[in-house]
Amino acid sequence: MSFELPPLPYAKTAFGELISEATFNFHHGKHHNAYVTKTNDAIAGTDHADKKLSEIIKASEGGLFNNAAQVWNHSFYWLCLSPEKKEMPAELKSRIEADFGSVEEFKEKFKAEAVGHFASGWAWLVLNGDKLEITSLHDADSPVAHDMKPLLTIDVWEHAYYLDYQNARPDYVSALLDNAIDWDFVAQNLDGEGVSRADQG
Repeated sequence: MSFELPPLPYAKTAFGELISEATFNFHHGKHHNAYVTKTNDAIAGTDHADKKLSEIIKASEGGLFNNAAQVWNHSFYWLCLSPEKKEMPAELKSRIEADFGSVEEFKEKFKAEAVGHFASGWAWLVLNGDKLEITSLHDADSPVAHDMKPLLTIDVWEHAYYLDYQNARPDYVSALLDNAIDWDFVAQNLDGEGVSRADQG
């Protein structure tokens, strides 16, 4: 069995200037695709060949971990985005208000985590036990490896935003949080929906 580059759930031009077609061409078409190719090369003829991505992530380290986790993280990230601005569903809003005070306070804390993360990585909203938490993980690391349930991520590797925002990571994070998050998908992830949709195998 081999993994495949999942198609984007929207057109590459759907986000206008928020995320350009050029960024999708490089980010999805080249970076994400390279992680898929390298993962397939690494598992060919091994005990990992018939495992799900999440199983490989939990059972590997080094290069295989990095590439498999990047396949999973990116697959999840595309699902977190919406070219149409969406309202936050009531249940998710209530959970966020309970754990962060308000939606605006949540956004401020998430942005601070994403912008303050040094070098490459991912900012995450996760369900850890019964509590929502904001965290960031370095390089390819993923909540899948830490038994945390991912709800939302923003990619803060430079290849995610440099063509459109140059070094202005704060502008990129704000643009997505305020205009381009699929809050319906985030809400579904309270029940683990996103994990199954991002996994392959």
